[in-house]
Amino acid sequence: MFREEVEAFMRQFQNELVEALETCDGGATFLRDEWTHEQGGGGISRVIENGNVLEKGGVNFSAVHGELSPQFLKMLEMPDPRYFATGVSVVMHPKSPMVPITHMNVRYFEAGNGTAWFGGGIDLTPIYIDLKQAREFHEAMKAVCDKHHPSYYPEFKKWADDYFFNVHRNETRGVGGIFFDRLMATEEFTLEQRFAFVRDVARAFAPFYTSIINQNRNLPYGEREKQWQLIRRGRYVEFNLVYDRGTKFGLLTNGRIESILMSLPTHASWVYNFQPEPGSAEEKTQQYLKKDIDWLNVQE
Repeated sequence: MFREEVEAFMRQFQNELVEALETCDGGATFLRDEWTHEQGGGGISRVIENGNVLEKGGVNFSAVHGELSPQFLKMLEMPDPRYFATGVSVVMHPKSPMVPITHMNVRYFEAGNGTAWFGGGIDLTPIYIDLKQAREFHEAMKAVCDKHHPSYYPEFKKWADDYFFNVHRNETRGVGGIFFDRLMATEEFTLEQRFAFVRDVARAFAPFYTSIINQNRNLPYGEREKQWQLIRRGRYVEFNLVYDRGTKFGLLTNGRIESILMSLPTHASWVYNFQPEPGSAEEKTQQYLKKDIDWLNVQE
């Protein structure tokens, strides 16, 4: 019954989040695209395009089961190929370069031998880093973590710094956030306690992100800012295609390609050897794209 309870929450959360984001955008609505997986189960992709704020975004639910390929079994160090996985994955690409890109996901995985765990996280990718908003974002992430255990925020913040990192660029994707994986039942935590944490992470997303949208949606910008946005989106694409675990999982389990690549923006750019102008807002943002920044105490 635990599996069914988790799946039911994921379905409900998708609906809650779609409603909150539609209300905030105030223009477009999410199309609904239901699909089935070739081995078992399926999902619902909810995609928004050309909204007042959101140029492209997705809130994807899936609950799939089957058998993993030998390649993926080796990667996960699992002896039994049978699996069940459910979760919600979210990526938002706003029109305005003054509104950050954001990503979040919450997921549950169950192996055929009964081993089960949760994973997920939230991260923020500003095109132009606002230090006050970066600090407030991390304060919100710390608050949801501290509700469940004092070790969660420092551990999961570092995990996000290490995970959301374009190694080939030697830069972080944005200002990080929290990231966690393989949260299993232990002597200290039950699986139900892990699930309670994951639910709170999920429900922390909409209030904070819609607040940032409303703070930034009417800020002025011009062609220079749009060009920088396209370059930063290009770096986002690089991460998702090279390093993102969700993308790899979807491709290696023969997932639905349109839903897997929902995370990519409509427009992005690669400018040869682009270097920000010294002293510019673009250079300032570039200087903050590194690991181990104490965002809780960063000063403007």
